[in-house]
Amino acid sequence: NVSPKSNIAEERLHRHHMVSRDHNSCNLTRHPIAKLIEDTPPYIYSQLKQYIIRMRVIPCALSTMLAWACRLTFRSSSPSTSPVFAAAFTTSSRRRRHGVAPVPPSSLASLPVAGLVHSHRRLWSSSKEAAGAEPAEELAWPTDKIRSTFLDYFQSRHAHEFFPSSPSVPLNDPSLLFANAGMNQFKPIFLGRAPPNTPLASLTKAVNSQKCIRAGGKHNDLEDVGRDTYHHTFFEMMGSWSFGDYFKKEAIEYAWELLTEVYGIEQGRLYATYFGGDEALGLEADEEARDFWLRFLPEERVLACGAKDNFWEMGDTGPCGPCSEIHYDRIGNRDASSLVNADDPDVIEIWNLVFIQFNRDESGSLASLPAKHVDTGMGLERLCSLLQDKTSNYDIDAFQPIFRKMESLANVGPYEGKLGKEDEGLKDTAYRAVADHARTLTFALADGAVPDNDGRGYVLRRILRRATRYGQQILKAEPGFFSQLVPVVVDTFGSFYPELVENQANIIEIVREEEEAFSAMLERGIKYFEDEIIPSDNDESHDNKNTVVPGDKAFFLYDTLGFPIDLTELMAEEAGMKVDMKGFEAEMEGQKQRSREARLAAKGLGGERLELIAEQTAWLADEGIAVTDDSFKYQWDEDVDAVVKAIFTSDGFLKDGEKAKEGDMVGIVLDKSSFYAEAGGQDPDLGTIAILSADDEKPSGQVVINDVQVYGGYVLHTGIVSQGASISVGSPIKCQVDYARRRDVAPNHSMTHVLNAALRDVLGETCDQRGSQCNDEKLRFDFSFKSALSVDQLRDTENYVRDTIEKKLPVTAKVMPLAEAKAIPGVRAMFGEVYPDPVRVVTVGEDASVEFCGGTHIANTEEAEAFVLTEETAVAKGIRRITALTRGAARKAIEGGAKFEKLTSELEALPADETPDLDKRAGALRKDLDSGEFSAALKSELRARIEAVQKKGIEAKKRLLAGRVDKCLNDVNADVEKALAEGKKALVLNLDIGADSKASQKVIKAVQKLAPEMAFLGISEEEAGSGGKILCFAVVPDALVKEGLKANEWIKEVLDMCGGRGGGKPGSAQGQAPTCADVDAVIAKAESFVANAVPVA
Repeated sequence: NVSPKSNIAEERLHRHHMVSRDHNSCNLTRHPIAKLIEDTPPYIYSQLKQYIIRMRVIPCALSTMLAWACRLTFRSSSPSTSPVFAAAFTTSSRRRRHGVAPVPPSSLASLPVAGLVHSHRRLWSSSKEAAGAEPAEELAWPTDKIRSTFLDYFQSRHAHEFFPSSPSVPLNDPSLLFANAGMNQFKPIFLGRAPPNTPLASLTKAVNSQKCIRAGGKHNDLEDVGRDTYHHTFFEMMGSWSFGDYFKKEAIEYAWELLTEVYGIEQGRLYATYFGGDEALGLEADEEARDFWLRFLPEERVLACGAKDNFWEMGDTGPCGPCSEIHYDRIGNRDASSLVNADDPDVIEIWNLVFIQFNRDESGSLASLPAKHVDTGMGLERLCSLLQDKTSNYDIDAFQPIFRKMESLANVGPYEGKLGKEDEGLKDTAYRAVADHARTLTFALADGAVPDNDGRGYVLRRILRRATRYGQQILKAEPGFFSQLVPVVVDTFGSFYPELVENQANIIEIVREEEEAFSAMLERGIKYFEDEIIPSDNDESHDNKNTVVPGDKAFFLYDTLGFPIDLTELMAEEAGMKVDMKGFEAEMEGQKQRSREARLAAKGLGGERLELIAEQTAWLADEGIAVTDDSFKYQWDEDVDAVVKAIFTSDGFLKDGEKAKEGDMVGIVLDKSSFYAEAGGQDPDLGTIAILSADDEKPSGQVVINDVQVYGGYVLHTGIVSQGASISVGSPIKCQVDYARRRDVAPNHSMTHVLNAALRDVLGETCDQRGSQCNDEKLRFDFSFKSALSVDQLRDTENYVRDTIEKKLPVTAKVMPLAEAKAIPGVRAMFGEVYPDPVRVVTVGEDASVEFCGGTHIANTEEAEAFVLTEETAVAKGIRRITALTRGAARKAIEGGAKFEKLTSELEALPADETPDLDKRAGALRKDLDSGEFSAALKSELRARIEAVQKKGIEAKKRLLAGRVDKCLNDVNADVEKALAEGKKALVLNLDIGADSKASQKVIKAVQKLAPEMAFLGISEEEAGSGGKILCFAVVPDALVKEGLKANEWIKEVLDMCGGRGGGKPGSAQGQAPTCADVDAVIAKAESFVANAVPVA
């Protein structure tokens, strides 16, 4: 907003102070030139408006600004007018610098700009009149077009293969919370681990737009989202790759051509950086990249930068290399080289070209890779802001439908794009955060993730709760608003990402339930903060320690009540407090450490795990060592002779002539192997590698194998060299797989296939596998389903698998082309898994189950012998887990189930009225039942039957108790009358009412009716003579209270001797003790106390 009366020469303000999203909000109406520009065509006014936004100085004469903006607009088509405008601007600038009055607005009419503006206004007016209405301004570069143009450029012009985006949730890569870069799915290529015969193994050039989430782990933008205009937790990374094909020259040429010739970006606004070298790393400057850039850019716009900005690394170890960034100056017509990589919002990085040519080992040393790769990445949202001429990523077209929906749900007014201090109440911060989080949750849930209390699920839950808090507390939206944004995101991106459309209903349901759950927690958290953290007005320590929110309390809000730490910080700031972040982080780290220890304990792997990365697999290939022939893994009961080709240790590969000796942990690479390497949810084979004597081929020792993994086709057998043995490269060996163990693993794997088919049959085709794990003890199967299975569904699923076993169906495997295999009716593939081509297809029967699988299986379903589904639980929202047994473990479970079924039947046969402890017997059996391992369906049935018996026992006990109480009341009446006759003021009785509190009230009423002036104390055992729980109750009339006998003191004195507790008033009190070995002593104590308090007769 520019005031025409301002006399400030040059006032530097942050550019966001000048942002105006709405034409009508500009303060132009009172200015003399308002009439001139009110009908100015949109594209002319847009130039003026954008120039105002970009300017870092505020000219005091709006006429000069308009002249300058128009000069920029028409300089290409009307170069002859440029000197005139330049003179006008320069003159005005000099006038301002020397304190001379600015050019008056009336002088604008004498400048050529007036004619140009009027000329274009007439053209626009005539076109508007011809159309009969004001046309909608069409966006030249909408998001979908920008994305498709990028993909088409690399596909059609440079023969790149379109490789679809991997899921934003890498379900088959546990090292990543989320896909946070386009290269994630290509890691096996960079690491040298791409399985042979897979699409990755033959890929040389690729292009795509990858769904990325940066919220957790090393790359975490969550805390910054909403506070600025460019951070996102979800974004699209458009990327191009070369895997050992082209390198720096072509990558730079392609980038320049696409940006300047295809997208039409002004060359004068572009800058390029290159790696300037690093002595510490022992690397020289990347002059090769610099020289290629100098073919397109002048030297002053090709800049050397350090390793922080221009050396890319995948992690602490692994592939890495120099990179070259392309930066764009939003303002232009200036030297912005000093602002590159200076975190200036007007000079932004738009594309990063990474040249992967080194590998870093664990010592930190760098070695050249045998094959050099190119990995480029360009953020789609940032490029959109550039091509759509927006200063904020949140102003691009892809966000506008979300904002419009949010504005209809919020109760604080529309989005205005404000930042920092201008954003009072954090309204616009909330708009940006919620819009971003709606995209993140929609894409993540569509890709199979679910909110949970661990890992990526916990991050998603935090994002969802962060959005819920912003929406309800800041935007004043009603609970349930967030799920209404999902359809908008689906409509915006569904055409390119059809998985959003397919999963929309499920996404909405999950979001709605999570939102509802946190809405209640939000209120609890606010109450806890106000009651437990904010110091009261009369707290004298308010100025000291109570101005800080303790770390443990902040962690309680975070961990127990689900409060994001940023919400706690915001609430603390509003209360004039700060959060003890060090204390909070210490609590968080403690929790993480406990989680890490639990995970390591759960793995149970002895020793250290040896792994091969790109450097090692490349070394093996360079040494001429072929990948391991592991086709023998499908054979049974055969020892396979092989030769040691390499031995890997924690210090690297052994050299020729070196030996691994007794006790050494080694990883052995063989020319061939019969060991199955861990894959597809199946544990690896275990066994031994027998070391053969070179002379007589007799065993001279062995290596006990405890882990088998495959890296880029090389099978690594990890184990410990046994006593007295040694092994070296070239040693002849014999693979001795523990086939007895495999006979327990294989049926578990085969039955996961049958279980998959069973669940689809019982629950429907929407039930998808989400993971599995098979070992020699049991099988575990994860699948998508919204609710717990009913007893009937559990039974039907279990019976389906049992029937398949009884049918003795053959289990066959066939290798065929991937395309042909995908066409098989009913074939199932694991969600998110990458399969080789050709692929192995495992079939049970003719079509009972058909799946892609490389695991070891039984030959016939009868080999599984038996099947028991022992447990069905929730893993996360919408994900269920089944645990099951086969063979001997299943038979044992069946026997256990039969035992419990017999015990339940015997319990049911007991007469309730003649079995006083029936309810307790039922409770004990129920406890044993819950800890037993047998059929989950049977367990549910028996649990219901036992609960019915327990209920029957309780009802019978009530009936028996009622009879006892009636008899007891008669006895009480007689005892009270006798005491009255003897003139006693107090009475203590042992009552047979089963320590029932309701019965005690009947006794008190009876006593008070017969002897209202008598003090009374009753004691009752739950079970006479058991030494268990006792109930004690007393009533004292007012007259005796005045004499000093108080019921509450009486009860306390009596129960203290047996460890009980009681309470009440002087006139009435009661209590109990969990155990009492001597009831007579308690009665004596009660009588003694009352005798000392008042005369009893």
